[in-house]
Amino acid sequence: MDNNTINFQLSLDPFFIPSGARYPIFFFGLVIYLFCISCNMTLIGLIIMKRNLHKPMYFILFSLPLNDLIGITAMLPKVLSDILTDTSQVYYPLCVLQGFLLHMYGGGVLFILAAMAFDRYLAICSPLHYSSVMTPKIVATIIAIVWGLDFFLILVLFALQARLPLCRSEIMNVFCDNPSLLKLTCGNTFINNIIGLLNTALMQIISISIQVFSYVKILITCLVSRRNEARSKAINTCVAQLVILFIFEIVGTFTILSHRFQNVSLDLQKIMGMLIFLVPPILNPIVYGLNTHEIRSNLFGRHTKVSA
Repeated sequence: MDNNTINFQLSLDPFFIPSGARYPIFFFGLVIYLFCISCNMTLIGLIIMKRNLHKPMYFILFSLPLNDLIGITAMLPKVLSDILTDTSQVYYPLCVLQGFLLHMYGGGVLFILAAMAFDRYLAICSPLHYSSVMTPKIVATIIAIVWGLDFFLILVLFALQARLPLCRSEIMNVFCDNPSLLKLTCGNTFINNIIGLLNTALMQIISISIQVFSYVKILITCLVSRRNEARSKAINTCVAQLVILFIFEIVGTFTILSHRFQNVSLDLQKIMGMLIFLVPPILNPIVYGLNTHEIRSNLFGRHTKVSA
């Protein structure tokens, strides 16, 4: 096997698609991508343009659609291009970049949701101190920690992978990720597997523990609160974030389980792997738009005025 081919050009394992279904699948995927882009860009645009959304909650929320755009853009256009052109080649550096961005997306979802839960905890459980605690400096620090910690953990993962020699050139997936890249190596991957598991566990523990603490405190506060309006607003906001978390965790669990059963077809495993980068970016802006009053009123403000 030519060493240059191993280092710079890899082959992906494409879907089996009948020739007559190639264009319908491509256009269906393109519609999904454009819909996702428009929804997330709308949410980003609202937060930037509307001054009444210039609050700590929405500055932190801004990271969620941005992260969703990174995830779906790193994965779907390449898959659609391969379907349309019937090719399955990728240069090694681009494969590493794609895998890095996809793992950044996964960790970003967990850390962003944790930051949003902490913000809601302060706003609902300590409303009198909220403005003094959530200053612009503190909000910027929280956002920097979210992205910085995510970047550092994924960088360590891929730096460990880069030190291993390559001896294979076929990625057994339709996109690149760290497990697929590790299968190309012929060195000892024990440390990589341990660090990968520790990274995943650390991300989950940090995110879930912060969210469980925050939502338990919020639930207790809502139960003892006598203000029905405030309680309803708090519950609606938290429900949106919990729905987003459940969507991500359920899709992620199905993805992991699909690779643990030998009787699951390879194409189904690939589809399940893609869902984690498709379902949350599509549903997140919709869920948040429908369950957050301020976003909904800004989005449909003209219609509300006309009906009034």
